[in-house]
Amino acid sequence: MTASVTTDSAPDETPVAAEGGRGVARRFGTLTLAAAVVVGLLLGYAGGLLTPSVTRPGENSAEAGFARDMSTHHAQAVQLGLMAFQQGEDSEVRQIGGDIATGQQGEIGTMQTWLRLWQLDPTGEQPAMAWMPDGAGLVRDGLMPGMATPAEISKLSGSRGRAFDALFLQLMIRHHLGGIHMIQGILDEGHDADVLTVAQTMKNTQQTDLTNLQAALKRLGG
Repeated sequence: MTASVTTDSAPDETPVAAEGGRGVARRFGTLTLAAAVVVGLLLGYAGGLLTPSVTRPGENSAEAGFARDMSTHHAQAVQLGLMAFQQGEDSEVRQIGGDIATGQQGEIGTMQTWLRLWQLDPTGEQPAMAWMPDGAGLVRDGLMPGMATPAEISKLSGSRGRAFDALFLQLMIRHHLGGIHMIQGILDEGHDADVLTVAQTMKNTQQTDLTNLQAALKRLGG
């Protein structure tokens, strides 16, 4: 995505051309990713519609709680992924961020479609993690397992270069570990076959992501 620079350009012109090329390429890439996120969301909605359940999970079911809480959990992953795609210095970090943003946005679409099919509101009256045994004890300062604090997101936003890349990887590793714990919760407590199938796919994907995140962090010396 970086514009090429010829070696016979005048020395005082090369930095300008390179920087301008990077800016245009990065802006183009951001627009492309934004479009991909929207497409992923729409595909997620479609995926949810393709697998309706005969019996609908109820308001206080584990399935409803999981769909609501994991949508919120995923939304932060999308936010962090977009930040990595836009601000990351390392090409692999940008790629990982973009993949996480698009993939988890699609899964949000699926979970929100479930709630509509079950004739339930996107948010419920139960506190976060109430659907999972001892789940309330996993919530810290209103944040579900693995989620970054506002201060951590602010720090990430203000970071640049290798420091940004390492912090993103650290935050996303923790985020995925928390997400996998929540997914295992619905695999243990859920009964809806469609939800269990999607949840298992989520778990497999996040475990693969974790391997890539940890390898990238090790490569960067984090």
